[in-house]
Amino acid sequence: MTDSLNLVSDLIRQARAAGADAADAVLVNGTSLSVASRQGKIEHLERSEGRDLGLRVFIGKRAAIVSSSSLDPAGFPDLVARAVAMAKVVPEDKFAGFAETWAPPDTADLDMADPFEPSPDSLASRAAAAEEAAFAVHGVTNSEGAEAGYGRNEVVLVTSAGFAGRRVGTSHSISATALAGTGTDMQRDYDHHSAVYFSDLDDPAKIGKSAGERAIARLNPTRPKTAKLPVIFDPRVAGSLLGHLMGAINGAAVARGTSFLKDKLGQRIFAAGINVHDDPRRVRGLRSRTFDGEGTPTKARALIEDGILTTWLLESRSARQLGMTPTGHASRGTSGPPSASPSNLYLAAGTLTPAELMADIKEGLYITEMIGMGVNGVTGDYSRGAAGFMIRDGALAEPVAEVTVAGNLLEVFAAMVPASDLVLRRGTDSPTVRVDGLTMAGG
Repeated sequence: MTDSLNLVSDLIRQARAAGADAADAVLVNGTSLSVASRQGKIEHLERSEGRDLGLRVFIGKRAAIVSSSSLDPAGFPDLVARAVAMAKVVPEDKFAGFAETWAPPDTADLDMADPFEPSPDSLASRAAAAEEAAFAVHGVTNSEGAEAGYGRNEVVLVTSAGFAGRRVGTSHSISATALAGTGTDMQRDYDHHSAVYFSDLDDPAKIGKSAGERAIARLNPTRPKTAKLPVIFDPRVAGSLLGHLMGAINGAAVARGTSFLKDKLGQRIFAAGINVHDDPRRVRGLRSRTFDGEGTPTKARALIEDGILTTWLLESRSARQLGMTPTGHASRGTSGPPSASPSNLYLAAGTLTPAELMADIKEGLYITEMIGMGVNGVTGDYSRGAAGFMIRDGALAEPVAEVTVAGNLLEVFAAMVPASDLVLRRGTDSPTVRVDGLTMAGG
């Protein structure tokens, strides 16, 4: 058992000795390093180290949470006393308690910790290379900079029910943002990549070049007239549709009755053949984990299978409300109770290439950027700002900006057609997606 596991286990023992019927605690120990370059100069170099500890105690059906940034065992008695005192006076919650589905951590190796830690100089070189590549694109006139980063995170979870688990993960990242044009006609765009291992990270020159080319392509946008037409979502924005789906199948929203999918479990909400997967067991996945925030073992699931909604995302509290079993999706910080969230989420690829997907579109919209969060979770009404390109006769045409796309997510989900270009690189991933019948509000 590591020192951190011993430390948190001792805190749990003190909580039980102070009168808590049950207790759990989370320790998050993180280190991050980032270097930003702008106009060929280092704009900032930041290194941060943080330790946060959260203790939750139960007295009957009453629960309280306290947190601290100090790991000094001398402060544990005061932390425990505050938590127990709070738990004695808060209202009862009949759904409070541990997940009955917890199990000892398994030994699966998801290869989440890269032993290589880059130096500040190497990060500065990578950021500079990304920005240089952006400036090398003809027509790029300015830069909002490039940034290279590294992080390492340790999470320890211990419960008085007997669970004691620890996981360590690393991340490496590179990003660049380029500007094209001059004056009020300037356009910006970006690219970025993150990976668990440095060896899996994209070349910084590739990221910078992509950012520059994207910015150039957006110059001189038009604002088309309002129309109802087919819409193609670029992979980097198509994942937002999965995000709206996750919000609607979150167990807490379903239990409150505030989800437009609350009566759709076991029903077809996508077309036949559509599959949405959540895979917390992917080796070197950005969000991989063997146990969730309550100690429940994780497993890969098809959330949508052949178009049918198969499950809610459930932590223990919402599972009790709905009379169901936790699904291993509990996520938890140090200052709040567990909530449900996916891990490595993706929409399975279709059979058509992106070119084939848009080949029959006489006039349509190809979206590369979305703005705002105009989604009504109760009704599914959908309205978001967008920018991208018009599609004319099956090919990309002039850039467009300041448009809005609107519809209802039930209709959007039912009409989604994925292309074959799925690449797993963001944590929430999607291929190019086509949705017919959306309203584009323009000029």
